[in-house]
Amino acid sequence: MKIPKQIQPLVDDGLVDEVLSRLMSGKEADVYIVRCGGEIRCAKVYKDAAKRSFKKAVQYQEGRKVRNSRRGRAMEKGSKFGRKQQEETWQNAEVDALYLLAGVGVRVPQPYDCLNGVLLMELITDENGEVAPRLNDISMSAEQARADHLVVMHYVMRMLCAGIVHGDLSEFNVLVDEDGPVIIDLPQAVDAAANNNAQSMLKRDVDNMTRYYGQYAPELLKSQYGKEIWALFENGKLQQETTLTGRYAENTQAADVDGVMLEIKSIIEEEQDRQQRLVEAEKED
Repeated sequence: MKIPKQIQPLVDDGLVDEVLSRLMSGKEADVYIVRCGGEIRCAKVYKDAAKRSFKKAVQYQEGRKVRNSRRGRAMEKGSKFGRKQQEETWQNAEVDALYLLAGVGVRVPQPYDCLNGVLLMELITDENGEVAPRLNDISMSAEQARADHLVVMHYVMRMLCAGIVHGDLSEFNVLVDEDGPVIIDLPQAVDAAANNNAQSMLKRDVDNMTRYYGQYAPELLKSQYGKEIWALFENGKLQQETTLTGRYAENTQAADVDGVMLEIKSIIEEEQDRQQRLVEAEKED
């Protein structure tokens, strides 16, 4: 097929030998199957911000660190240079997440290179060497649904242990090969500690996956993995090998309003005393 203009620089540099076919078109990128020497890989071509249909991108970019202060200022101002830097940050976020998650035991495609808005990475295939299907395109037994759901919940947990929330996890962003689920599409992954939306995004990710697997194993719909995982994270008790139960006990203890008011009153009185001492000190001077 004709080589897309975004992939041409990779062909010129010898990273890609041939574009075999277009695999899919998503809301933030187009994906092509390419030949690199003797290996078949995929090339993810990111769309420009103006063409992306990803909703509320600002929520996902909150908390992302920019090492260079000039770049950070430019991105805040929205200048041409700033928009270019914002695009690079968006694209590099996926590369960074792929390397990070592979290191903590989350199954993701192996990245090879990212150049000029094109991510070259592993093509996930099934046992016959064909492109692995998305989770949305397959059916399964209740037993398989329970097993794979637990695997994905542990992936969500390990992502959070690594400081990341996927942010757009669903049956459309999971591939299934002969070894089970593989997580894909991570450019919108958020910093769990720095993004104020991280908790709600994690809960949505978990709910999406539970709702899908729950079609085959309805008892999963009663689980509360999202609340359990986040509570462990908030309390500093979440580890990569934590055993999840899917149960969560709501805190029904009534708030100690009187105690809070006494604390506030104490703080106000201390501040008043401090101000009084300052006034008296000024008079003595």
